[in-house]
Amino acid sequence: MEARQLVLVGMVMLLGLCGVLVPGVPGTWLVWSGVAWWSLHERTTLAWWVLVGATALLLVDQTVVWLLGPRRLRGVGITPRMALFAGAGALVGFVLLPVVGAVLGFVGGVYGSERLRLGGHGEAMVSTRTVMRAAGTSILVELLGCLLVAGVWVGAVIRG
Repeated sequence: MEARQLVLVGMVMLLGLCGVLVPGVPGTWLVWSGVAWWSLHERTTLAWWVLVGATALLLVDQTVVWLLGPRRLRGVGITPRMALFAGAGALVGFVLLPVVGAVLGFVGGVYGSERLRLGGHGEAMVSTRTVMRAAGTSILVELLGCLLVAGVWVGAVIRG
């Protein structure tokens, strides 16, 4: 695989790693698609094993996120209104300040919803922190899986 294509695959994977942190961006799928693209062009035994390993690891990772997420989020009292506020905040934030604004807008939406529900700044901040910790656990698990896949891919590119 030529250097230009490797850089392109690396950029897709980097976008995927950043996408794990941004609500609404399919980060795990972008990381996997980068590995799949590289494997389809490389066509070596090592490339195929990296693809098989990445697929298995990311499937386990998504299963853990799927099982962990609702359990953690159910306990902190997430409401449909909060989800609506958070989604709208992420969308507005993304439009105003691409990528980074989505995260800030998401947090702002959660805070706004909690401020309306609880009435005061202090209670809303405590609730927002609790929600972000619960959501953050799932994000960190997903990020760890994607980082492991990216690390194995980098190692395979250097070795191959």
